[in-house]
Amino acid sequence: MSYHASRRSLLTAAALAAVTAAGVASYAAAGDPGGEGGGPRPGGGPADDGRPGDRAPGQAPDRAALLRLMAGMSLAEKVGQLFVSRAYGHSATDPDAADAEQNQKLFGVRTAAELVSRYHLGGIIYFSWAHNTRDPQQIAELSAALQRAAAAAGSGVPLLLSTDQEHGAVARIGKPATLLPGAMALGARHGAGAAAAGGTETGAGTGTGTGGTAAASDSGSGPASDPAATAEARRAARIAGAELAAMGIRQDYAPVADVNVNPANPVIGVRSFGSDPQAVAALVAAQVRGYQGAGVAATAKHFPGHGDTETDSHVGLPVMRHSRAQWEELDEPPFRAAVEAGVDAVMTAHIVFPALDPSGDPATLSRPIVTGILRERLGFRGVVVTDALDMAGVRQKYGDDRVPVLALKAGCDQLLNPPDLGLAHRSVLAAVEAGELTQARIEESVLRILELKSRRGLFDAAHTAAGRTDALVGIPAHLAAADEIAAGTTTLLANPVKLLPLDPVAAPRVLVTGTDPASPSGTTGPPTAVLARELAALGCRATAVPPARAVAAAPGNAAVLVCTYNVPEGDDPQRTLVTELLATGVPVVVVAIRNPYDPARLPACAAELATYTWTDVEMRAAARVVTGAVRPTGRLPVPVPGRYPLGHGLSYD
Repeated sequence: MSYHASRRSLLTAAALAAVTAAGVASYAAAGDPGGEGGGPRPGGGPADDGRPGDRAPGQAPDRAALLRLMAGMSLAEKVGQLFVSRAYGHSATDPDAADAEQNQKLFGVRTAAELVSRYHLGGIIYFSWAHNTRDPQQIAELSAALQRAAAAAGSGVPLLLSTDQEHGAVARIGKPATLLPGAMALGARHGAGAAAAGGTETGAGTGTGTGGTAAASDSGSGPASDPAATAEARRAARIAGAELAAMGIRQDYAPVADVNVNPANPVIGVRSFGSDPQAVAALVAAQVRGYQGAGVAATAKHFPGHGDTETDSHVGLPVMRHSRAQWEELDEPPFRAAVEAGVDAVMTAHIVFPALDPSGDPATLSRPIVTGILRERLGFRGVVVTDALDMAGVRQKYGDDRVPVLALKAGCDQLLNPPDLGLAHRSVLAAVEAGELTQARIEESVLRILELKSRRGLFDAAHTAAGRTDALVGIPAHLAAADEIAAGTTTLLANPVKLLPLDPVAAPRVLVTGTDPASPSGTTGPPTAVLARELAALGCRATAVPPARAVAAAPGNAAVLVCTYNVPEGDDPQRTLVTELLATGVPVVVVAIRNPYDPARLPACAAELATYTWTDVEMRAAARVVTGAVRPTGRLPVPVPGRYPLGHGLSYD
């Protein structure tokens, strides 16, 4: 071993020891409810005290120790810390043959462990399509093995393992992990308390006679803040975070802070809490505190706001047409709330926002947006992570060699999932060697990343302990809490003939049909079958049939429930199905299982419901509302143009 290598390894070991000692002290002082030394209480642990900032694991990273650690790192190791990459396979060292072949093709290595070592990675992102998320125990074992690989490689800095577990429409990890209502479902619960006082059914179902929501309109301010529902959003995030931490995942790319004011938005929709910026801000802050109270870094996304676009940034480059004043009124509040709540990370959007930066560069590559607004105007001092760099929105103007360099020049820290990791890593190194990026600029981002890892307890709790997964993931208390939270989310939009609730004592015959989208995690559904099963469990004689058989099977039923999924304008098979079922004379109940805009694009029916999600937990909640097992209390967190105002929702009282 050379003198230089020996000295560097000693410096690194000493720095790691110092960081670990500091981390243990702060970790113990915090009484970490989500780290390896403790564990959240079933049901999500104690309520957060509401103060800004995170609660655990370590609240005060030892910057001097982290600087010593960074001083012992080579430039290649520092650059590696900036990257978060995908890797294929369920195992870090023994992937299936097809996954090993894919790793070899893309990265020049066969295993995730080799990938970590070759590029000195700062993090790995888990995807179901990369076969990383078969089941919780496997995920925990993968996490532990990846951390062992990181500990054995180079500087020995632990990985920040991450995923997109938003719940609702985006969930990478499914059953037996707990699946919770998504953002817009929680937004519907948020509006319930404010509207419920006068929100009783009038029979018209048009939103004009709903008591406490009568003043709401498509352009109104929406429902007032509901502290109890905000606490439920925090509780949901606390449960989600506890389960992620038990699987070794310490960064979640959630919550979504976009304000969805465009019904035609193809990529946000129900991933947003709603269209009211103040309600969204309250729920974003609550979820930040929930995740971070469980020891997981929350990531508010997609800055500066992706809620009023009509292009999906995965396949194109959206343009946001809001003025600066509109941005300050509509898009800024949730991100400001996240920063004030102490959010660990903010993710950028691959969107052009001319009012904030007329250059035509996407926000991810915009210094006026990332540094000028996020850093300087909002005062954010945490980690800025790009949205995935393999998305079309960030690749249209510049080549894959330039994108990571420009993202760093804009002020980003973490470079997420570049399409060609080797090219991206070499490009950043070359930019430093050419003087386009300084080492000081690289170290600025590395230090933020190391501080986040320290704050999340990774230097003293990097490895997932055996047995923690079974003790925390998908436990009965969490599953029961998910049902309790979901119970207040289903929104009764119309009930003009008072068909609902169905009386299960009379054992009515009920037909369930409609669209059956694939589960976000691949582990739940199909929704029509789940809804029929839950109705049967509550006393109905319920049968699920495919749409092709529904019209013939409708006669003789007390009602036909039709699950709809993002009905478009104009002719559509879902509209045809509803029209033909109405012609049978059997009462039809529309259940909009994703975006709540469907009823406005369909003929008026005997009843209309919105669930905002089509996973099992929301289908169970809908069945309970249909049968009257629970009283509907959900309120629309977005207006349905031409049909229902923001805050609308009926009840049975």
